[in-house]
Amino acid sequence: MEQSEIILRAIGVLTETQEMVRRLNEETEIDLDAGEAQLGRLVTEVFPSVEVPGDATPAEAGQAVIDALMPAAISLVGAFAFLFSELADVHDTGRSDVKSTELLRTLALRLSDTDPGTGPDAGSGTGPGAGPGGAA
Repeated sequence: MEQSEIILRAIGVLTETQEMVRRLNEETEIDLDAGEAQLGRLVTEVFPSVEVPGDATPAEAGQAVIDALMPAAISLVGAFAFLFSELADVHDTGRSDVKSTELLRTLALRLSDTDPGTGPDAGSGTGPGAGPGGAA
């Protein structure tokens, strides 16, 4: 799974979580399993299955698991860290005109763009200070 795809899925998890919190605050009945299911699917799709040889020592087995799971863990944490950074930057700059759901939607649209010159590392206006419209 590509990093941009992981970020898009993380946006979905954050958006679903925001909706669940909103409903909880309104004391509306919600399905908590739905949000957990979305996060669970993301984790299942990002993390590979690991096969450890039966004759591996405990140290070899542990190293095999670490080697297999570490890149996925870094990608998943990186996706949420990127999104946190984008949301925190808008908050810290006092941009009360930009709602978090609007920023997440804008990021999702930019990441969904098939143009290879866009994305979180391409300087497309999704970096620090950027909000909807790409301007600080």
